[in-house]
Amino acid sequence: MINPFKLLGISDDVVNAVKDLGFENPTPIQEQAIPVLLEGNNDFVGLAQTGTGKTAAFGLPLIELIDFKMNKPQALILCPTRELCLQIASDIKNYSKNTPGASVVAVYGGANIVQQLREIRNGVQVVVATPGRMLDIIGRKAIDFSSVKYVVLDEADEMLNMGFQEDINDILSTTPDDKKTWLFSATMPPEVRRIAKNYMDNPTELTMGTKNTGNVNIEHEYYVVRARDKYAALKRIVDFNPEIFAVVFCKTKMDTQDVAENLIKDGYNADALHGDLSQQQRDKVMQRFRDRNMQLLIATDVAARGIDVNNVTHVVNYSLPDEIESYTHRSGRTGRAGKSGISICIINSKETGKIRQIERIIGKAFTKAELPTGFDVCEKQLFSLVHKVHNVEVNEAQIEQYIPRIMDEFAELSKEEVIKRFASLEFNRFLEYYKNAPDLNAAATDERGERSERGARGARNSDFTRLFINVGSVDEFTRGDLLSFVCNNGKISGKNIGKIDLKGVYSFFEVENAIVDSLFANFKDIQFNNRSVRIEKSGDAPEGGERRSGGGERRSYSGGGDRRSSGGGERKSYGGGERKSYGGGGGERKSYGGGNSGGSGRREGGSSAGGFRDFSGKPREGGSGTGERRRRS
Repeated sequence: MINPFKLLGISDDVVNAVKDLGFENPTPIQEQAIPVLLEGNNDFVGLAQTGTGKTAAFGLPLIELIDFKMNKPQALILCPTRELCLQIASDIKNYSKNTPGASVVAVYGGANIVQQLREIRNGVQVVVATPGRMLDIIGRKAIDFSSVKYVVLDEADEMLNMGFQEDINDILSTTPDDKKTWLFSATMPPEVRRIAKNYMDNPTELTMGTKNTGNVNIEHEYYVVRARDKYAALKRIVDFNPEIFAVVFCKTKMDTQDVAENLIKDGYNADALHGDLSQQQRDKVMQRFRDRNMQLLIATDVAARGIDVNNVTHVVNYSLPDEIESYTHRSGRTGRAGKSGISICIINSKETGKIRQIERIIGKAFTKAELPTGFDVCEKQLFSLVHKVHNVEVNEAQIEQYIPRIMDEFAELSKEEVIKRFASLEFNRFLEYYKNAPDLNAAATDERGERSERGARGARNSDFTRLFINVGSVDEFTRGDLLSFVCNNGKISGKNIGKIDLKGVYSFFEVENAIVDSLFANFKDIQFNNRSVRIEKSGDAPEGGERRSGGGERRSYSGGGDRRSSGGGERKSYGGGERKSYGGGGGERKSYGGGNSGGSGRREGGSSAGGFRDFSGKPREGGSGTGERRRRS
């Protein structure tokens, strides 16, 4: 029987490489696009959702059309993010593994540019790049695109959303006029249509499904809850799906970090992916997720673009995206390569209108679902455990030596009693947690409930005590670092910690009332960077304690920052040190504790051109995201 890829015009070497990867039949876009692209005579626009096999749709024809005896760049593939760049380069290397002389280089920011330049100098036919790093290399005059015959713009809509319009213009201006341009996109906004008009000559257009629609293999659900119950709803969804392998989308980096930290504290296998992570941290998180050593990846929109991980069962929209079209890209993380998936939205009652808007854009109806009860979750977890026990593979050779001792241990128990106890190992934990679990579902039109919820949002949990600690972001602590520091030194579990409020030179955190005294005792002699670490109840601040203004908090503590009104009025901040305020235009202002308040200050610096400062006084770069974003004046 002739291989289906062979029938499309693919050579034996490439067909064998594809077979080794487990591909048996082409996807619809591959079936339609490959014969057209193999002709190599036309510009091309392909519209299809993520996860439908676009990389092979353009990658296989490229391998057939390129002359691998010539060690010059003949194909340039531009994509928005580092992850997608690496994924495409890896795929094309796999497709061309049986092709003599084939060389593929991935060019992206956050990696050693010297190594990338070395690979280019050694000879390459296919360059896969993010726009920012590609421009850097072009600016060094380190690459010659005069022999480029094909340019592929993958995820074109995302590159435009991330601000790469001018970069794409500059890069394409260095390529020959007679090249062929292949554009692939999940959606077709006017900006993408404009690219097609500016850079293409009468392109062949192929649309799989209706433009801007979602993947047909994905089910769309939404749950309506009160905003204060959103995190509890997320946990209940995860618990009700024991085999869940999901990407959870949040709107901001801070939300991403908060949700991930809370999930970790509650015993879930989760981690965060956002633009503030270094490339090394990102690679570590993504490798864990690809290896399925992590169950839940909590990510921002930009950080997750280009993630191509198989078998993602769910996408959870913890926050709806600002741009409704971004929902298509989010949901495209699941239901890939012909498999099914579920996209879930956790919303409040006022967001139901946005669900209707998304429905109109993707052309699919959402199902309004009800969050399961505590009983439902326990039942689901029980039978998941029973299923695992029933299907576990027994290593007879290794277990045999222990069977006599195991049988002796269970000698007094009946078969029924053994089964009950095995089932209860995991079941009891969920029974305890979901005992008297409340109904988290809210009415879709519960406007009055939303208003009362806002009034209660600031209420503090009476089961927790808020504590002050004299370490913060100036000590290079993140909230995760502070959580670990308190748990390790206080000899407590992360589940005993509530909200963490990280400041500059100090922080606040909540801890369960029952363990406050033992925490104080364990921190009695703890030091950090050769200074004593001090923990106090936030309401125990001496000499006036806690002052509130405008919703914020101002405190004075005696550990080196006393405030006196006699004889010269010495005023100091924590640790007898300096008082700083950072502004956008005035630079840095310091007043030192030895002088009169307002009398011995000095103003430093000027306006900040390239960034801003946080409470730690460290410069922070503007911008976000995983692909490189460049602003060109």
